[in-house]
Amino acid sequence: MGRAWLDHLDDHDMAFLKRFLLASGTLKELAKEYGISYPTVRLRLDRLIEKVKLIDEARGASEFELALRSAYADGRLDNETFRALLETYQKEEERG
Repeated sequence: MGRAWLDHLDDHDMAFLKRFLLASGTLKELAKEYGISYPTVRLRLDRLIEKVKLIDEARGASEFELALRSAYADGRLDNETFRALLETYQKEEERG
C-alpha cells in the first residue's frame, strides 16, 4: 500500500494524528487535551478517516483529483460541487 494518502495530509491533520496516537487512540483523552467536546473530536477523526479513504481509493489519480478529494474531505467543497467538478474533470481527461 502506497503512502499517497499520507502525503496529502496537511499540518493540522498530521498534528491531530500524532496527538491521537500519543493518546493511545482515546478520544476522551484527546478531547481533554484539545479542550473541546468528545463529539467534536469524533467529528474531526471521522473527517480525517473520510479524507484517507477518498485519497486511497483514487490511487493513480492526478494531483488535481487528489487535491479535489482532499478539499471535499476537509469540508471546503459540498457534495454537489465536488461531484460536479470531479465528473467534469474526468470527462475532460477522457477526451484527452
